[in-house]
Amino acid sequence: MITRPDQFAWPWAFALLVIPALYLLFFWASGSGAAVGYAAQRFVADGPRGWRTRLMWLPRVLRALSLAAVAVAIARPQTITGEVRTRTEGIAIQLVVDRSSSMNEPMKMDGAELTRMEVVKRVAKSFVMGDEASGLGGREGDLIGMISFAKYADTVCPLVREHETLSDLIEKLRTAVIRSEDGTAIGEAVALAAARLRHAEDEVAASVTDDRADDDTPNEFSIASKAIVLLTDGQNNQGEIDPLAAARLAADYGIRVYAIGIGGGRMIELPGFSRRVGPSVDERTLRQIAEITGGRYWLAEDAETLREIYAEIDDLETTEIESSVATNTEERFAPYAAAGLGLVCLETLLATLVFRRTP
Repeated sequence: MITRPDQFAWPWAFALLVIPALYLLFFWASGSGAAVGYAAQRFVADGPRGWRTRLMWLPRVLRALSLAAVAVAIARPQTITGEVRTRTEGIAIQLVVDRSSSMNEPMKMDGAELTRMEVVKRVAKSFVMGDEASGLGGREGDLIGMISFAKYADTVCPLVREHETLSDLIEKLRTAVIRSEDGTAIGEAVALAAARLRHAEDEVAASVTDDRADDDTPNEFSIASKAIVLLTDGQNNQGEIDPLAAARLAADYGIRVYAIGIGGGRMIELPGFSRRVGPSVDERTLRQIAEITGGRYWLAEDAETLREIYAEIDDLETTEIESSVATNTEERFAPYAAAGLGLVCLETLLATLVFRRTP
């Protein structure tokens, strides 16, 4: 709720304040003696003065104040209250990140050698929170969650619109360290992400209810589209759900999948040269997943390419936020008018009963 200071609809009415000012000047200039002078007035003046005599000016001042209050009332003081209404057409996004042990392979970023997982975490945080240096504006207003997978797919963070918690959970993401938990269950991860996005509207309704309970400012949110950002460096070798079957499920739910293959295989250093061995990223399957769902596929072999890919996704999935202000004007002249009337009545009573002048 926004409250602006009082304003006056007719500020020219303040010119009327000259009337009570001139009235007081005339009163003080003419003196406050009796209406008709006596021959012996100068002798009376030298005698003791009672409180009535000392306060003979009070009715005149009350009359001037009443005129001033009426002038302010005529100026029409107003209180203007405004209510900001925000309407957001956001994107519901599930970040799906491979955390298999192969994500420990080295990758250079800004001149430093990190692991693939560390690079992915940094770029993903920039995608969510924004980073001018990376050309990423952040996903303010979007509903974003995260799923990680190795042998099994797990929900790291449910769909949320406040992204600070999500950013912290991304930072805590670790690769699989136990061999029995290692692997690459792409199909199960995509299927879980699609299932969570399918019911995204229910989570939106719950979050809007909580917002209205905590805040008087209406904030309307609707989902314009749903997307999965899948990132993996390997091939599907775990789980019972085929990646293409999961892609068809996502397509049935109206969800696009943006698939990113990162590196692939393990780098072996040999005398005089290095060689990548082991399973590389399954580009064919990832490309098919993207085609089935109406998304796109990219291959990222370095950190800079990965940033560019996320920036491209940022441009493909845009969020519209509209804000409007509804104002209400409340007239505040009544207290001033009532004060003017009350002062006139008080002045009349005092002049008639207490400070009655001798003719």
